[in-house]
Amino acid sequence: MKPANVFQPVDDTARALARRLVDDATFAALAVLRPETGLPSVSRIALATDGQGRPITLISALAEHSRALNAHPACALLVGDPGDRGDPLTHPRLTLHCTARAVSRASNEHISLRDRYISQRPKAKLYVDFADFFFLRFDISDGLLNGGFGKAWKLSRNDLNPPDQRTT
Repeated sequence: MKPANVFQPVDDTARALARRLVDDATFAALAVLRPETGLPSVSRIALATDGQGRPITLISALAEHSRALNAHPACALLVGDPGDRGDPLTHPRLTLHCTARAVSRASNEHISLRDRYISQRPKAKLYVDFADFFFLRFDISDGLLNGGFGKAWKLSRNDLNPPDQRTT
């Protein structure tokens, strides 16, 4: 028996909700594969966006998820705050399937990401320049948006772009 397609057609409402979840996120759950076992592992990370609205984070090379991403850069991010009240499953959330790419500390890109990240996450100024910290950019391949019970969409990379960067 073929499973039913539970996904709704993607529309501007779904795209806008997904963008809001990415733009408003201060943290995300990061799923990686542990290189020594191949088993999944999840960690909470701080999240921000670059000037094009793409997700980025600042992490330490000492963290287990950094070593995992170095070995296998495919990962997933889960964004969406369940809020203070009600059933957490009724609140919107977005899973992003990504490839993590480290940004060289010696690059101009690092300098611009540093300034933007600190503007979004001011407390990071305390550790952004520690030698073991670096920026990761998450290159999105697609996403799964759950807007609450009965509201699910499969989003393409293009659907997840900010409106001014979408192709038709």
